[in-house]
Amino acid sequence: MARAFNDWARFGVERAARQILGSPVVRIETMGSYACRNIAGSDRRSAHARAEAIDVSGFVLADGRRIVLRRDWNGGDAATREFLRMVHQSACRRFGTVLGPDYNAAHEDHFHLEGTGPRFCR
Repeated sequence: MARAFNDWARFGVERAARQILGSPVVRIETMGSYACRNIAGSDRRSAHARAEAIDVSGFVLADGRRIVLRRDWNGGDAATREFLRMVHQSACRRFGTVLGPDYNAAHEDHFHLEGTGPRFCR
C-alpha cells in the first residue's frame, strides 16, 4: 500500500500537476488511513480497520493553490477538473479499489484508495 501510494504521488499526481496545472504538488491532504470500523451501513470491516486504505481529500500546489475534491471535482475550472480526473485514473492503475466523488455521496469529498489486489474503479 505504501509503495503504491508513493508511486501514485510521484508518477501520477506530481506529473499531472506539472503537466496540467503548471506547478508541482507540495502536499497531498488525507482524511486518514487506520480506523477500526465497519463499512458504513454494514457488518463488514472496512479496509481502514486493517490500515489497507487511505482517503485523499485534496492537493496543495507550490504556487499556493489548494485543490479540494468536494469543491473542485465538478466546480473547479476546466484544468483543475482535468487534473482530478487524471489522478483518479492514475490511482485506478495502482490500487485495487478506488472510489471517488462519482461513486456515491459518501465519497463526494475524497478518493478512497485501497490495496493492490483485483481492480474496482469508480
